[in-house]
Amino acid sequence: MSAVLAPLRRWPSRQPLLFLILAAAAWFGLYQTLMPAADALVAALPVERDSRLGGALQFFFYDTPKVLLLLTGIVFVMGMINSYFTPERTRALLAGRSEGAANVMAASLGIVTPFCSCSAVPLFIGFVQAGVPLGVTFSFLISAPMVNEVALTLLFAMFGWNVALLYLGLGLSVAIVAGWVIGRLKMEAYLEDWVRDMPHATAAVGEDRLSLGERLDSGFAAVREIVGKVWPYILVGIAIGAGIHGYVPADFMASFMGRDVWWAVPLAVVIGVPMYTNAAGVIPIVQALLAKGAALGTVLAFMMSVIALSFPEMVILRKVLKLRLIATFVGVVATGILIVGYVFNAVL
Repeated sequence: MSAVLAPLRRWPSRQPLLFLILAAAAWFGLYQTLMPAADALVAALPVERDSRLGGALQFFFYDTPKVLLLLTGIVFVMGMINSYFTPERTRALLAGRSEGAANVMAASLGIVTPFCSCSAVPLFIGFVQAGVPLGVTFSFLISAPMVNEVALTLLFAMFGWNVALLYLGLGLSVAIVAGWVIGRLKMEAYLEDWVRDMPHATAAVGEDRLSLGERLDSGFAAVREIVGKVWPYILVGIAIGAGIHGYVPADFMASFMGRDVWWAVPLAVVIGVPMYTNAAGVIPIVQALLAKGAALGTVLAFMMSVIALSFPEMVILRKVLKLRLIATFVGVVATGILIVGYVFNAVL
């Protein structure tokens, strides 16, 4: 059996362009079947489609394969792109650059680099060693987990490009401004001593000679790594979202997450900070909250606080930052998130 499957496993590397064309055609074909398949599954069950349970099940049966399919496709493509942006290359691109423009570049690199908040400590150390300014480092560390391919893919899948692009602009703005403010405060003295005293290392960009087949392998590795880790969060998040969609009254949700309640945005941020999840788990919940009448600005503030200011990330960062710098980081980013929430509640 293994002798029969071996040529199939080698096929993507030997004929990468043909594989990409056929894989894209198969992906689009599967995507077109999702809605009919979800409706058929609900119809086959002994529940009324228009009941609360029927609505919750339809939400779950449609969104789960939709999100996983979109996530797999885009993570695969981003995995190929990410093969150009190793941690060493990213540090080299940022090292030695001035603030301002470097904050913009760092936040933009966060979109296309596969680093999450759990990578904060080794990345922070590597950036300090490469001579990257502290504020620029924070712009990257805010952007990388908050504005990444997982978040943008799920937002596109559930809300369309308009909301995905809106979130992209908001996330980049928070990362750029927060990093610039922290840089202006000159808080290098509040790094842990052992981090501040490390000798600087030279980071070289080097050459890249990967073939298309090797970049395909990077795409497969990204799918195994990212999708393999986040699919439980997706299932839990969609299940919670389905419950909200089917059972939570719209008036109840709007009463404390609506645009007319002044304390809704700060409450959303406070609720989001201690949550231990990521974009894959929180975005299905966001979808259900919006469908029940929650205000867009309030929900975006909740989502950003969950991803960018999670308590577990603060615990990890404590290994390299003193408490005053952590408090400043949380305060600056939270202020940016609050402004985003209030502005969009006011204009949308």
